[in-house]
Amino acid sequence: MEREERLLAEVHDDFGLIRVLEVGEYRFLEFGDSVEQSCVFVRDPSWLEYDYTRAMLIGALCHEAPETALFLGLGAGNLTQACLRFLPLEDVEVIELRPEVPRLAMEFLGLADDPRLTIRIGDALDLLDSAETADLIFLDLYTDQGPGVGHLAWKFLEACQLKLNPGGWLVINQWATTDGKPLGAALLRGLYHRHYWECPVKEGNVILLVPADLEQSLDMEGLRSRCQALEGTLGYSLDSLIAALRPSS
Repeated sequence: MEREERLLAEVHDDFGLIRVLEVGEYRFLEFGDSVEQSCVFVRDPSWLEYDYTRAMLIGALCHEAPETALFLGLGAGNLTQACLRFLPLEDVEVIELRPEVPRLAMEFLGLADDPRLTIRIGDALDLLDSAETADLIFLDLYTDQGPGVGHLAWKFLEACQLKLNPGGWLVINQWATTDGKPLGAALLRGLYHRHYWECPVKEGNVILLVPADLEQSLDMEGLRSRCQALEGTLGYSLDSLIAALRPSS
């Protein structure tokens, strides 16, 4: 039986329409004409429902003990919530273009006002230079039309990597093309010298795991160990996503 869809909030800003909908125990953040951006399980906002967010968490777990994180794009904030809960983070910065997004996330989507969390409003392409360096950087700049321009902007993508602390990881939620490769694959291979890993997910995206430099490799044994240690707390396994990891294509 289909559950009734309930509209909780609807606002218009300079970039268009934003809605928050509730269906059963889930709430959804939508941009524009019913384009879903995020899904939150009401009873546990740190629960990651979709594979692409779980794969981004795997990117975070590539780091043995991250203390700082920078999120470029907030959405409903459930990945931010998960990282604050499951990682030893001391300081988290979010840059979000639309001021209504964090307000709605806090009012309807369970985003907690954590003392470790700072949210700045503005365009990530303009504000990245003023952000602190971080152990983890998450790039997830989507609109109702698809990925934002930053996902294919050489200088910006380069600057993201340069903002990483030594041993850090850049985690990119990249659109996938019809052949299953990440959007801008040729650009990415050139920029990052083919030194990154990909995790294709069933939602049709490819999560990119980019290390801070060419000397840094992916410790698969350590990654598996950290993922398995969290399984009981997470309530789901990350094994199938780890098995899907592949070198840059």
